[in-house]
Amino acid sequence: GRLDYATTGVLLLTNDGELSNLLLHPKHEIEKTYLAFAEGRITPNALQRLQKGVRLEDGMTAPAKVKLRSFKEGVSTLEITIHEGRNRQVRRMCEAVGNPCRRLRRLDFAGLTADGLAPGAYRKLTEAEIKQLRTLVGLK
Repeated sequence: GRLDYATTGVLLLTNDGELSNLLLHPKHEIEKTYLAFAEGRITPNALQRLQKGVRLEDGMTAPAKVKLRSFKEGVSTLEITIHEGRNRQVRRMCEAVGNPCRRLRRLDFAGLTADGLAPGAYRKLTEAEIKQLRTLVGLK
């Protein structure tokens, strides 16, 4: 799954077109978790709206898993897990509840993380990880 220019975090690069297409297809509901740094204090109502789904110009979002991690210096840090992949979705969701996103980092894609990797670094997937991804989308 692509990231917009201003978003950092986990990317999966592959030459397996079938796997890539299936991982990105909405019917498989592959989870992506983000750390969003949103302006202002997120209200309980805004959290509930994000969790239930918010109306964007291209329709309602699916419910999201949302946790408020912290609030300091005028910024709410949210952990948001979605399974859709709309353009700039997390940024637009935050804006829809009145808390524009200052920074966004993808922490997890389909169970893969960048734990232990410096920004810009990469690693090869293990055979177990490849098998797990293929299983997620119904491939042998």
